[in-house]
Amino acid sequence: MLLHHASWPEVEAYLKRCKGIVIPIGSTEQHGPNGLVGTDAICPEVIAAEAGEADGFLVGPTFNVGVAQHHLAFPGSMTLRPTTMIAALNDWIESLTRHGFDRIYFLNGHGGNITTINAAFAEFYANFSLDAAPCPVKLTQRNWWELAGVGDVSRNLFPVGEGMHATASEVSVTYYAHPGAIKSVEMTPKIAPVAGFTDAADYRRNFPDGRIGSDPSQATPEKGAELVAAARQALVTELGSFFGVQPRADAAE
Repeated sequence: MLLHHASWPEVEAYLKRCKGIVIPIGSTEQHGPNGLVGTDAICPEVIAAEAGEADGFLVGPTFNVGVAQHHLAFPGSMTLRPTTMIAALNDWIESLTRHGFDRIYFLNGHGGNITTINAAFAEFYANFSLDAAPCPVKLTQRNWWELAGVGDVSRNLFPVGEGMHATASEVSVTYYAHPGAIKSVEMTPKIAPVAGFTDAADYRRNFPDGRIGSDPSQATPEKGAELVAAARQALVTELGSFFGVQPRADAAE
């Protein structure tokens, strides 16, 4: 069930049986020569949508621009300042809690968001702590690639060349979601280098095509389907526990 496809009476009815919602959250940034700029938003979005459809959980709109200033040397990349993102996340959270949602699960697709999401949670909880009031709302985040079983599937599919950015697994998920957007690009070197970086210019200097340690030419929609299936099953189970709702028996099928 997608929030954007629901009417307000349907949301009101949903809240009578469940107070939880999933928010896909990611980034709009370069993902190498064959990766989509929207990769980090598309991955959690498609996984959350399939889990929501499987078990009836409500899925909110995707928070699709995150903290990605180190990618700005590549055209198309966008970023928020951490302070802007913290403020925006708290506005989203307070909007939802006003209606009665008290379990908000952020399914994250961008490692650069983790610290800022946690800071937004701390700011939200501080409102209650400073007033000496117990907070009735629980917030959590999970990186989709850390869901149970997903890492095993990824290692099996990509024993060499998975890498750290513009990975074969995340590109595969986007190709599964959008097969019409598949790119065929010759990459040199086959597996990208690994190094540190500071700002956007340093990133572009160290990683000229945007990849870090990866060979995303291995990506296929079929491999993406395997990854999404594993993530969907794990997410349904995790959401059931976090929301306090028993998953349907057929939800993981």
